[in-house]
Amino acid sequence: MPHAGPMDFQALILCGPGGSLNTFTSRPEEYPKCLIQVANRPMVFYAIDFCIRSGVTNITLITPALAFPPLRAALDQNPHLTSFYSHPVSVIAPKDLEMTMGTAEVLRLPEVQRCITTNFLLLPCDIICGVAGESILEAWISNQCVNGDNNDSKGAHHPSRPTSGYFDRQPEYRSGGLAVYYQTDNREESIQEEATDFVAIAPLERDEAPVIPPPKGPMVPRFSLSKLLMSMPMDTIKEKMKEDKGLLIRHSLVQNTARIRMLTTFRDAHIYVFPYWVKDLVHYQTKLESVSEDLVGTWAKSAWQKGLGEKLGLTKNFDENTIPVNHRDLSPASSHSGAFVDKVIDLREISTTRTRGGSDQVPDQFNQSTVTELPQMLAYVHRGSAPFIRRVDNTGILLSTSLLLAKLPSIEEVGRKAASPFAHSQKVAYPEGISLPSNITKKDCLLGENVIVAPAAVIKESVIGANCQIAGSARIIRCVLMEGVVVESRAQLTGCVIGRRAHIGRESVLKGCEIQDANVIPKHTNARDEKFMVSKTLCV
Repeated sequence: MPHAGPMDFQALILCGPGGSLNTFTSRPEEYPKCLIQVANRPMVFYAIDFCIRSGVTNITLITPALAFPPLRAALDQNPHLTSFYSHPVSVIAPKDLEMTMGTAEVLRLPEVQRCITTNFLLLPCDIICGVAGESILEAWISNQCVNGDNNDSKGAHHPSRPTSGYFDRQPEYRSGGLAVYYQTDNREESIQEEATDFVAIAPLERDEAPVIPPPKGPMVPRFSLSKLLMSMPMDTIKEKMKEDKGLLIRHSLVQNTARIRMLTTFRDAHIYVFPYWVKDLVHYQTKLESVSEDLVGTWAKSAWQKGLGEKLGLTKNFDENTIPVNHRDLSPASSHSGAFVDKVIDLREISTTRTRGGSDQVPDQFNQSTVTELPQMLAYVHRGSAPFIRRVDNTGILLSTSLLLAKLPSIEEVGRKAASPFAHSQKVAYPEGISLPSNITKKDCLLGENVIVAPAAVIKESVIGANCQIAGSARIIRCVLMEGVVVESRAQLTGCVIGRRAHIGRESVLKGCEIQDANVIPKHTNARDEKFMVSKTLCV
């Protein structure tokens, strides 16, 4: 259910260099990754739209200085992005932000630190998410309230802990985090080379599950949340399995968790809900590099690895005068190796980290208050194919996602209320540019503004960007053409992604190819699964 007003969150959208889409991002000073067209809209449109639909209107884009001018110009001029004028979007370009910098390192930059003023939603520019974001945020809020409403031995009721501001910096009031995962397998847009993560989760206990009282009937869980126990890329798991000759699982994980599910076909969406105090944690733990692997992965393990939460800093009082210098850093390598755990562990002393009796106490050198529980890292695991959620971070996913979105009924066909949030107003934005006879299957195609299609052309299950020109007898099947592409007569394109202002010579036959922006493909070219770059005639 949409919110009547903005939620007390801000959103940070990371607009990185896009190395995995380097065919189209070789010149980020002109065309950064966040502006690559997905179904004829800039990629960053979907991330901004998700935030606004979630009730979050305080939105900041973080980009390298090199990419700032084109991104700022697009926000001011692109018709899809100017639609957000009612919710102004800020852009910051930290002077020390480098193209190869890790996500945690980005959060540590002074400009970003100053930008964070409350609980925040962290997400990448390449996410397309149809899941109701307000439900995820409400479930997170509800969970913090449930966990804050603890009863002591005398039955006294403590008020819910704050979720932002000064008090959330203090360990005794500390809220947890939340990460989003989605299924990659057995979906229409699934591709073989998509990366996945190894994810271990456990159900929330009855007193931990967020609940909202319905108008009638019993209390029910508000949303499908789980406790996150492990999260790391499958590539890392495979390397460790090769090294260890098998998958080694610590006894403490099994001892502390009764029901565990291990998932291998899901992927981290890199959508995170973080409380305000995480800003300080990242600031002090200067060796954290990645949010997904170093921060979230280590935080998840702290639920069952004794002492790991304290080493990470989950129970620290973030006051420079009370934190010893030798406790401010965390080695990222230890997030996977378990180096923080003592070699000899008395399993009888291990209980759930969410103790109610105050048995887990933080050493005095960290702060002067005691902590009864570690803040918890939660997971929302999205199963199935609807609502749609995907990270578009390589060419195969760019193609499959664009073609899937092209099949959505337009607003003109079904009306605004029934249409998908990703639907376009029309399937063919400029009908006057289509010459007859031509064969265009409108149910699975998208044609942008000022597209000119000559007679006898065939376009099926494809996305054609604005200002493209398709000559007579050209055949385009399951392709994505970005802005300003020219396809000459009798050219045949199948399963290709064509960059902006590229030119395809007549009678060329291309299958499964990537064409860089402004590249000219000579006539009669015949190629399969090739990558054409401007700097080279042909690249494999």
